[in-house]
Amino acid sequence: MKNRCLYIVGMCSLLLFAGCEKQLQEQPYSQLVPGNFITSVSGITAVLYAAYAQEGELSGQKAVKGCIATQEWCTDLMWETSGSDNRIASQIIDFTWDASTPWFFSMLWAPPYAAIADANDVLDNIGNLKDATDAQKEGLTAEARFIRAISYEHLYSWFGPVPLRKSTSDTLQLTRATDDEMKAFIASELLAVIPELPDPGKEAAYGRANKGAAMGFLCKFYLNTRQWQKSADVAKQIMDLDYYQLFPDYEQLFHVENERNKEFMWVRQASNLGPGNVWMSSVYPPGFKEDPRTGQKLIGQNFGAQYRLLDGFYDSFDPKDTRQNLILTSYINTQGKLISLLNKDNTRSFKYWPDPNNQNNQGGNDIPELRYADILLARAEALNELNGPNAESIDLINKIRERAGLSDIALADFPSKEALRDHVLAERGWEFYSEGLRREDLLRMGKFIPGAVARGKNAKPFQKLFPIPLQAMDSNPELVQNTGY
Repeated sequence: MKNRCLYIVGMCSLLLFAGCEKQLQEQPYSQLVPGNFITSVSGITAVLYAAYAQEGELSGQKAVKGCIATQEWCTDLMWETSGSDNRIASQIIDFTWDASTPWFFSMLWAPPYAAIADANDVLDNIGNLKDATDAQKEGLTAEARFIRAISYEHLYSWFGPVPLRKSTSDTLQLTRATDDEMKAFIASELLAVIPELPDPGKEAAYGRANKGAAMGFLCKFYLNTRQWQKSADVAKQIMDLDYYQLFPDYEQLFHVENERNKEFMWVRQASNLGPGNVWMSSVYPPGFKEDPRTGQKLIGQNFGAQYRLLDGFYDSFDPKDTRQNLILTSYINTQGKLISLLNKDNTRSFKYWPDPNNQNNQGGNDIPELRYADILLARAEALNELNGPNAESIDLINKIRERAGLSDIALADFPSKEALRDHVLAERGWEFYSEGLRREDLLRMGKFIPGAVARGKNAKPFQKLFPIPLQAMDSNPELVQNTGY
């Protein structure tokens, strides 16, 4: 019965997922008789697509609130006021969260484990396929292992080691893996699937796994666990694929019409028909009518929630930096008045530029989870940690700066490893704001808790990890809560 329920839930997720921009399309199947469903390529692919949907957290609410907002409200980039989000936002901003904070379960814990369950269903039943070639089985297996690995990588980033469910036959009550077990499993799974996945651009459908995406996640996993040489090596291997490239215009990169580009290595897919990207509805300022710089008008609804950028971050930009162009600093309101947002911790990130075909507040802008720019800066950072300031790190950073319209930095500008590390952190903020990477960057560089304390927050060292959600603790007595909660 448990597996039967999983299949039904999986097919429901598939129906949502497959509607997104006609991606991962297969002929729909309505006969869910277990004996037929899990023994056919079409049936097992449906379960695989359900895993993709869960991992991608395609609900606009989960992608925007869980994967961006919770990862930036607690940092030096962003805060929030008003609306229904504020009860949760205030906890994240002020470091007063606890195990009962709802989003930790609904947006950070449950979706990855749902993806893991579906991936395990694929892996446990791949041998039952009656109509698949060995090559098809190998490909489906690699995709399921990829989804499972990156789902565990997300859980590890947010909660630390968690129970490793490797099969649907595992007991429901598992203890948490050790830190070494967790890291070894994630790395070994990604390493195993890289040779089995298609080259980037050769995947069966847009949004399915390829070796470039697997290598990218491995590179970032090594970086975030401070395995500098391994991260640098994998970054170089990605560069040597000679496939990925920086999109020439940063300001246009996040427009819906440009989303299928060679910089986006892995995205959370969105559709204006739903589930979609709801970012813009939470960043429009009150009474927004028009952006005086671009003429962009309100599209969709202006939510009560107000996602704002901190002045310290906005003011850190070089005035010539074109990446700042996606930050709204003033607007014309519905009364025709020009309203300034400067010097009030009130500027707004318009990174996910309004989709002209927005439907019911949902835009089709895919949210990048992994970009080629991230890989270049990962190698620059790793090489600095290994060797101190060096010419290659400087060259890689300058590739990013050139697109932003900035002058080159020079090796002589950085007398120490610490000086270049600080610049990399700043560069990553300017490049990746509103993409959900800031918390992990600050953690990796040892600045997450000290930075919060400097902003006046009562942040404690144990808050480097979020608490295991109360619902998970209640359902599994074998779980041990993170220290301090």
